[in-house]
Formats: sequence, C-alpha cells, structure tokens
Amino acid sequence: MENFYLSQTRFDTFPLDERLLASLTEAGFEFCSRIQVETLPLALAGQDIAGQAQTGTGKTGAFLVAIFQHLLTNPLPGAAAGSVRCLILAPTRELAIQIARDAEELGKHTGLRSVLVYGGAGYDKQRRQFEAPVDVLIGTPGRIIDYYKQHVFTLKHAQALVMDEADRMFDMGFIQDVRYLMHKLPPPAKRLNMLFSATLSQRVLELAYEHMNNPQQVKIETESVGADNIAEHVYFPANDEKIPLLIGLIRKLQPFRAIVFVNTKHIAEKIDDYLRANGITSDLISGDVRQNKREKLLQAFEAGDFQVLIATDVAARGLHIPDVSHVFNFDLPQVAEDYVHRIGRTARAGASGEAHSFACEDTAFYLPDIEAYTGKPLPVARINAELLPSELHRPQRSQRERVAHHGQDNNRRQQSGGGEQRRRKPRPNPNAG
Repeated sequence: MENFYLSQTRFDTFPLDERLLASLTEAGFEFCSRIQVETLPLALAGQDIAGQAQTGTGKTGAFLVAIFQHLLTNPLPGAAAGSVRCLILAPTRELAIQIARDAEELGKHTGLRSVLVYGGAGYDKQRRQFEAPVDVLIGTPGRIIDYYKQHVFTLKHAQALVMDEADRMFDMGFIQDVRYLMHKLPPPAKRLNMLFSATLSQRVLELAYEHMNNPQQVKIETESVGADNIAEHVYFPANDEKIPLLIGLIRKLQPFRAIVFVNTKHIAEKIDDYLRANGITSDLISGDVRQNKREKLLQAFEAGDFQVLIATDVAARGLHIPDVSHVFNFDLPQVAEDYVHRIGRTARAGASGEAHSFACEDTAFYLPDIEAYTGKPLPVARINAELLPSELHRPQRSQRERVAHHGQDNNRRQQSGGGEQRRRKPRPNPNAG
C-alpha cells in the first residue's frame, strides 16, 4: 500500500535552525508528512496558513516546527516575566496536553520554554509558571483568559498564534473566548498566524480572514488519508442486538487497542458492565471524569492495562493514543463531522485501522448526512450468527452499583462501631469552656 502519510521530503532540506534540526533528529523525525511538506515552505517564508487536515496527519509537527523556527529567527531580548511570545489554543485538555508533549520533544534543544495551562487541575501551580518569560503558551481558552484577566501574563509582545481544531472551537462554544484573546494580540501583520481545522467551513474561513494576515489555504483531503488506511463497515442491528454484536466483533477481530464511541454516558456505563462481565477488559471516559483521573485512565489504556476504551463525544477529539487498531461507533454520531473525528483515532501516522459503525433503530437516520459529508457510501456488513455470541453473560451488578454499595457498607460499619479502621471520637470534656 502506498504511504499517504509521509512524503519524500526531509526536514533537513528546509532552512531550519541547527538546534531545531537536532531536536527533530533525536525525536526520529526524518521525512515530512504531506501536511508538513505543504505547510512549511509557506510558514517559513512568513506566510499565514489556514490548513485543513485531520488529526494524525502530522499537523502538530507542522505548526510547532514553523513556530519554533520563527521564534528562533526573531529573538525577543530582555523579555519580562509573564511575557508570552506565542499562543497556541486547543479546544480540549487532552489535545493541549498532547501538543505540550510534542513541543517538549520537538523543541528539546532549542532553549525555548513552553508552558501548558488548562482547566480542572493545578491552578496555583500552573499560575506560577508565568514567573519567568514564556516562549510558547499552550492551553484551553477558558483557563488562559482566567489568567489573562488577572494580569498574570501579557500578550503585547506575541509574535505568533496557532489555533488548532478551529471547527471544534465553534462546536464547543469557545469562539467568543477565542475572539477575545485575538483582540489582545498585536495586529495580524505583526505575527505569524496558523489555523488548522478538520474542515475549512465558511465560519472557520471568516475567522481566519478576520484575524489573520491573508492566510494561504493548505488542504489535505480526508479521502487521501482515511479511505485507503481505514477499512470502514456499517451494520444495521436492532437495538437489542447492539451489545451482542459489539462483543462478537471484539472476540472475532481481537483488536490490539480499541475505542468504542457512544452518544450518552448511560450507554457507556452499560457497555462497560457487559464487556467486563464477558471477559473483555475495559474502562470508560466521559466529560464529568476529573482531570487527574482522565490522565491516569488514558495512561493505563496506552500502557495496555485494558483493551477497550469507551468514550462519549467529549473525548472524540484530543485523544492522541498510539496504535488504536479499531474504532467502534456503537451509536452513530449526531453530527456528521464527528464521524470523521471518531474514526480518525485509528490509522494515525500512516498506519492502517478499522472502523465499525452501528446504524441502529435510534441512529440510522444520521447515516445519510455522514455519507454526504464524507462523499461516499459506507460499505454494508452483514450480521450473521457467527458475530452474535450464543451465550452472553449479563452483569450481576454494575460497577457503579458495586462502588455505591461498598461505600454504603463502609458507612454502616463505621456507624455500628465495626471495622479495624474505625476512628474513635474524642469524648467531650465537661470542664471545657
């Protein structure tokens, strides 16, 4: 199969700083991806970019290399504490964290200082990072605005701006926050600006042309990345066949690492209970999981501690997990764009993968919009007896009920005076007071 991810162009053919090249070489980056080879000549010449590319195509490397080179070429001597030279905005915590990891790796020998901020964790610790000058500020809009309004940092001397997954900024209601921050930056002509989005829709282009300096469009079409690398299938199960079909497919396909996408947390919990009851290791992630637990869960998934991650759409973007071999759309997404983002969790960096989608009684009517958006019909797969387990173990009690029950038992033991860990309450002193 032809590799649609990598080009034949090497990073060292571009006029990059030796410190940046050393970082790229140590990180194993030799050949550019297609989005990188089309973006870098423009960005290195100071041209703003509006790029269309899915996650997993190398777009993070494209904007980081361009930004690092721009900052190294245009040093800012005498920068004060809290002075930010580059602002990188991401719609989700997971994506911001991944960008920061890549920035640390690709900028290892550059001497540039990157700072990461996001909501849900480490408020004071993140704030203290601005006690020194910041070369690259990476984060989510809410936390960045919070610190900005407290005058923790300044954007007066910013030399570059990156907006990643701009379409998601609209979807998640961040666009007013984004516009607020852009108005605090120097004029577009005085900075390098890069915007990336899964689609360059009208609203995204309006944002680009309003806040950027005549950006050039660079498009890496979905078909050139996904169609040849992802084997897509759609099934038409009855609602009561969905869980048996999912378990049957997992048993048959034996995915190395799989993500199951659902539309509600309730369904995610139900699937998690059934998978565990039938000997399939799994866990779930949703919007109300605390950040520190989310990070530990994703680390455990990446380490191979369990086989299947069940996720609601809040996690459909920003999850950068290597070697996901299969994606299952237990529910078809309500928004056609989300289908592309979901299946983009597999077949990353030129690898191959599989996407299996269930067009059930409740979600089949989303299928025409998905096919219109992707520009192709999804191949229909038949449901046969081989895929439906003859014996399915039902969970006796859900994991959440077990936890709640365990907590109630502990409370009862404490109230009755039992248990080795019981704390003794001090007796009141009648002479006190």
